Amino acid sequence: MKAVNYAIALITLITLTVGSSTVTLANDGGKKQHNTELRFIGNMENQPVFELNLTNTEDDEFTVTFRDESGNVLYTDKFKGANITKKFMLKTEEFGDTALNVSVKSKKNNTTEVYTINRSHTYVEETVVNKLK
Repeated sequence: MKAVNYAIALITLITLTVGSSTVTLANDGGKKQHNTELRFIGNMENQPVFELNLTNTEDDEFTVTFRDESGNVLYTDKFKGANITKKFMLKTEEFGDTALNVSVKSKKNNTTEVYTINRSHTYVEETVVNKLK
């Protein structure tokens, strides 16, 4: 019986240790969290339109920058607020089929998330958005 009690106590101890470690990692040390999402929402006037959603728990300042493959800045702007939604229509004549990188930098958290936009032409135009960071 003693071996069974020790086994139950050991399993309980391991479960509590793993459970509390997971909680500690999940709350990220008390830092405020923010989420970004960039997605293709369709075409308008034969130009691709993207929607950027910035969701955070408190007011923050975000810098959004669109760059071509060579690193040339095509667009940059700053947005401030708690929950921000912006739409961007890209003029394809300016960058053609080259890939674009979109970086979203949070001033308060000092974090940057980078997306890449790749376009390919077949019989149907496909636009892909991938989150890099």
